[in-house]
Amino acid sequence: MGGVEDDEPPSKRVKATFGESGVVSNSLSVREQGSCSLSDSMAWLLESQGDDEVVGSKGVFKKVEFVRIIAEALHSLGYSKAEASLQEESGIPLHSPVVNSLMHQILDGQWDKSVSMLHETGQIDETIIKLASFIILEQKFFELLDGGKVMDALKTLRTEIAPLCINDNRVQELSSFILSSSQESRLKPRRKLLEELHKLLPATLMIPGKRLVHLVEQALDSQKVACAFHNSSVGKMSLLTDHQCGRDHIPSQTLQILRDHSDEIWFLQFSHSGKYLASSSGDCLVFIWEVNVDGQVSVKHRLFGHQKPVSFISWSPNDDQLLTCGVEEAVRQWDTASGECLKIYEKTGLGLISCAWTPDGKNVFSGVTDKSIIMWDLEGKEVECWKGQRTIRIADLGITMDGKELITVCKDNMILLFGLDTNSEKFIREDQIITSFALSEDRKSLLVSLLNQELHLWNIDGCPELVKKYKGYKRSRFVVRSCFGGLKQAFIASGSEDSQVYIWHRDSGELVMTLSGHSGAVNCVSWNPVNPHMLASASDDRTIRIWGLNQVNMDYNGKKHSSNGVHYCNGGS
Repeated sequence: MGGVEDDEPPSKRVKATFGESGVVSNSLSVREQGSCSLSDSMAWLLESQGDDEVVGSKGVFKKVEFVRIIAEALHSLGYSKAEASLQEESGIPLHSPVVNSLMHQILDGQWDKSVSMLHETGQIDETIIKLASFIILEQKFFELLDGGKVMDALKTLRTEIAPLCINDNRVQELSSFILSSSQESRLKPRRKLLEELHKLLPATLMIPGKRLVHLVEQALDSQKVACAFHNSSVGKMSLLTDHQCGRDHIPSQTLQILRDHSDEIWFLQFSHSGKYLASSSGDCLVFIWEVNVDGQVSVKHRLFGHQKPVSFISWSPNDDQLLTCGVEEAVRQWDTASGECLKIYEKTGLGLISCAWTPDGKNVFSGVTDKSIIMWDLEGKEVECWKGQRTIRIADLGITMDGKELITVCKDNMILLFGLDTNSEKFIREDQIITSFALSEDRKSLLVSLLNQELHLWNIDGCPELVKKYKGYKRSRFVVRSCFGGLKQAFIASGSEDSQVYIWHRDSGELVMTLSGHSGAVNCVSWNPVNPHMLASASDDRTIRIWGLNQVNMDYNGKKHSSNGVHYCNGGS
C-alpha cells in the first residue's frame, strides 16, 4: 500500500483544511506557506494549464476548471469535507500554494509578505499588482493608525503607497486621516479585503465567488429567453429538467366580448396600472372600462362630447385622467373617477389630430392639421408651438421617458425625434409609408407599422437603430395598430385586416400565434401592462374581445388557478 501511495502525484496527497477564516488551505503551516517559491507556483500552473482534458459532449471547457469551480461551490456552501475530498481525489487544488499563502498572509496581517507574494504568482499584469498592492497597503495604513502607530502609518503612506502612483486623490485623502480621529470607521475586516482582491486578481488564480451558481443562473436565463411562449412569472425553477413553457401561457381564448359600441372601434388602450381600459369608435363615444379583481371587464363611464369619430387616446401618467382626440376636431381631458370632461383643447380654424402627456403629467401635446405641434398646460393655455413639417394628418405622438424628445411622424416615411430643449432633430427613415407606431413601456423602443405589411422594431435609446422585422399580418386600406406586451414585454401583437390578431416573440421575430374570433378587420390591440395574460382587441365588427388563458388551465400540481391572475411556470410545458 505504501508503495502505491508514494507513486501518486504530490497534489493527490494534499489534504485541504479549513481554519476559522473559512479560507481553503493545504496541510502546510502558515510559515511553510509563506516560503512557497515562484518555482512552486509555476510548477502548479504548468501542471494545471497543461491538463487539456475536456468534459461535456461539446468539449468546450477543461476538466481542471470544472473541478475547481465545483470545489469553490462546495466551499461557498460550507461543505468543507466534501471540498477537501474532491481536491484530494482529483489531484486538482482549488488554489495554488502561492495563492493559499497570500490569503493566509492577508488574514494574519503580514502585509509586506503579501505584497511580495503578489509578484510570485507569475501571471499577474504589473498594473494589477500595483492596484492590489495599493488596497493591501491601505489596509496596513489604517490598521497602523488604529493601533496608534501614527509615524509608522505616515511612513507607509510616503514610502510604500505614494510611490505606486495609483490614485493620487486617494493618497491625499489618506494623508488627511493622519490628523483625524475617524479612521476607525474606515477600517474594514480583512475578510472584506480578500473579497476585493478576489475581484481584482485573474480568475485563473482565484475562482470568483459562487461562480457555479452564476453559471447555472445564466443557463436558466438563456432557457427563458429561448422559450418562445415564456409569459409567466417564474418561481423556483427546477434544475432537473429544461425550462419550457407551453402555448397555453399566451392569452389565446376569448373570455369576454364587449358589444357596447355602435360603430367600428378604432382605438383602445389599457391604463398604466392595468385597472382600466379605454376605447374609442366611429360612434363618437369613448368608453372607460374597469378591470375587476376576477378579471371581468365592465363599463365604468360612457364619455359623450366629441362631434366626430374619436381616433386617439392617451392616459395620464397616474391614470387619473384621459385625453381623447376626435378626427381633426378637439382634444378633451376627462376625469377617470367621475367621467367629467375637465378641459377642451382646441385651436381656432384648425383641427387637432393626436395627443400625448409629458411624463410628469403637467403638460399636454397635440398634433395640429397645419402640421405643427402644440404644448398646452392643464388649464388649456398654449405654452409653445413648433411650426413646420412636424406631423402629418394621420399620426401618432409620443415622448421619451425623460421628457426631452418628442416623437412624431413628420413625413409619410419618416419619424422625427425632436429635442424639446435643444431643438435637435433625429430621424428614422423607412422605405415604406408609415401607418402608426407604438412605444415600449420604458420608451426606449419604437414599433413602426408600415404599408408593406411589416412591423419594424427600432431602438431609440441614443442613435436610432433597426433591431427586428415582423411579418405576417395583413393591411391594405386601414390604419392597423400594434403593441408591446406580455411578461417583460417579450411579445409583439398586432391587429390585421384579415380579422385576426398576430403575436410574435419579440427577440426571435417568430410568429408564435394567431387569434381568430373577430368578423371584421382588427384595428387595434392593447396588452395589459400588469397582467401578461390579458390582451384586448378592437375591430370593425364593433366589438372588443378580451383574450386570456384557457379557463380549464391547470397548474403543475393539478390545481385550477385564475385565468387572469398571476401565473407561474416551472419548467413544464
